[in-house]
Amino acid sequence: MSGSTFGKIFRITTWGESHGPGIGVVIDGCPAGLSLCEEDIQRFLDRRKPGQSKYTTRRNEADSVEILSGVFEGKTTGTPLSLLVRNQDQRPRDYGNIASLFRPGHADYPFTEKYGFRDYRGGGRSSGRETIGRVAAGAVASLILKELGITVRAYTKAIGPYEVSDGDIHYDQISENSFYMPNNAVAEKAGEYVSSLMADRDSCGGIIECTADGLPVGLGEPVFDKLDALLAQAVVSIGAVKGVEIGDGFAASRSSGSKNNDPFFSENGVISKKSNHAGGTLGGLSDGSRLILRAAVKPTSSIAKTQQTVNISGENAEITVLGRHDPVIVPRAVVVVESMTAVTLADLLLQNMTSSMEHVKKIYT
Repeated sequence: MSGSTFGKIFRITTWGESHGPGIGVVIDGCPAGLSLCEEDIQRFLDRRKPGQSKYTTRRNEADSVEILSGVFEGKTTGTPLSLLVRNQDQRPRDYGNIASLFRPGHADYPFTEKYGFRDYRGGGRSSGRETIGRVAAGAVASLILKELGITVRAYTKAIGPYEVSDGDIHYDQISENSFYMPNNAVAEKAGEYVSSLMADRDSCGGIIECTADGLPVGLGEPVFDKLDALLAQAVVSIGAVKGVEIGDGFAASRSSGSKNNDPFFSENGVISKKSNHAGGTLGGLSDGSRLILRAAVKPTSSIAKTQQTVNISGENAEITVLGRHDPVIVPRAVVVVESMTAVTLADLLLQNMTSSMEHVKKIYT
């Protein structure tokens, strides 16, 4: 199986299965001398671990990280970082009734057709638990960004039909509710909505918004490796994400050029924009303003409602998915989107060091 690696210089490779002994990530290209300890990574992992509220799976995992290599006396050494999280609360028996059935909304059918077999214990490699490695890598990437004065922040913009308007965002409330929404009043309504779906053995999706402040001008490349293209790849590669937009995104298609363009102005020799419909990118490059992206997250596929499916023999059947599943995956996916954004930005910052001779001379002269 290929495709488990992302990035060019800051390069991450995730590994492991949902119900295997453990899961983790190897990071190549992390600069030496970065202060790093397990607590730095654990803070990120604690934001995605199960069992945080009644709206998340009851799988009881501490998700404690172990640094196996790449750190000595509290500093990165420049050698590959290997990070491990051991699986402790596995229940393969929960999936015994679906070993021969294809779950609607999951990768079971195409996975079986492609490889000739599948790990039916929670989806194996296709499980959302794979994102543990991404989040661990994102914690390291965020430390690199912090050293450069760059801040990445993600939060829940919407749960089902309940959305926080742009003018009513309160960042201090993000950690005060179960959904990581920047508005407690909207979060309360979202909670009632999710509870009603849980009673009906159903699920919902939502929207995650992520911003980055402090970016220099010029990150990304003007053709295939555009900043927005790489961010889209990074975020859509998260299993439950079905769409990504930058800035105004799809709303730009309903606008006009005179409204959608962001006028420039100069103040004390500093060039800025009067608006940010573009979401911080122009021509595939960062423009120095706030980066804004949103990810559309689908409803959780594993639901307890009886659904129609087929078995591995091609016969029609019915399926009821048992086990412990999130009625909405959005709250735990917030830190995953933030992490993949941080990984992408860290990689592009390191690549950007070779974009001109002036940059190269700063290092070698």
